[in-house]
Amino acid sequence: MGNTLHPEYNPLVRKLDSIFPLRDDERQALLNLPMQIVVIKEGQDIVRAGDHPSRSCLLLSGFACVYKVTGDGKRQIAGFSIAGDMPDLQSLHLQVLDNSVSTLTPCRVGFIPHEALHDICERYPRITSAFWRETLIDAAIFREWVTNIGQREAYTRMAHVYCELMVRLRAVGLADDHSCDLPITQAEFADAIGASTVHVNRVLQEMRANGLIVTKGTQVTIPDWETLKRAGDFDPTYLHMRKAQAAA
Repeated sequence: MGNTLHPEYNPLVRKLDSIFPLRDDERQALLNLPMQIVVIKEGQDIVRAGDHPSRSCLLLSGFACVYKVTGDGKRQIAGFSIAGDMPDLQSLHLQVLDNSVSTLTPCRVGFIPHEALHDICERYPRITSAFWRETLIDAAIFREWVTNIGQREAYTRMAHVYCELMVRLRAVGLADDHSCDLPITQAEFADAIGASTVHVNRVLQEMRANGLIVTKGTQVTIPDWETLKRAGDFDPTYLHMRKAQAAA
């Protein structure tokens, strides 16, 4: 069934506006994009490596991840996706997907036909620039994650991921100051930072004991943002957000 983004709930506009200054007519064009909205339960693939998609997916709500699987079945999460992200935007120009995208929580996903995306890019060249900037930032995030996994200790890796998620969630209105809902499991964090679940559990206990994070269920609060940034060796430059949006 076709659908469009409601003006009162526009995660795509919020996301692009956090990295690129959109005009009113461009925002409206994005709001008018046709899409098929589907609710997908947690732990399901939205797209898979090897697919030849004719549409791109927009995450409207929930959490997802980009991942790859080794030959012996081990999963490496290469990035977390939040509302407003289009984790397979590259499929607009690359015919075959080389990674998979899976839900971590129940998600509302909007599937936008490539034809509609090509059309909006032809009619609004600045939206083309916004999408291009989005893919360049995705590449910057991947580079930072390679550095995180390859050169930082597990404690620093975890603190860094918490910092990144908090900045990104704040940019799209999903975090209140330094508090947010973060329903990511220890096993999922383990696949993201290249550690065992047992090690992640120990790291999180140490972070709580050191006052870096306070958790209650899936709710996470960061009492001292500057201390967490230092612990995570975190510099938000690689997220390339507009200054007003990236203030943290």
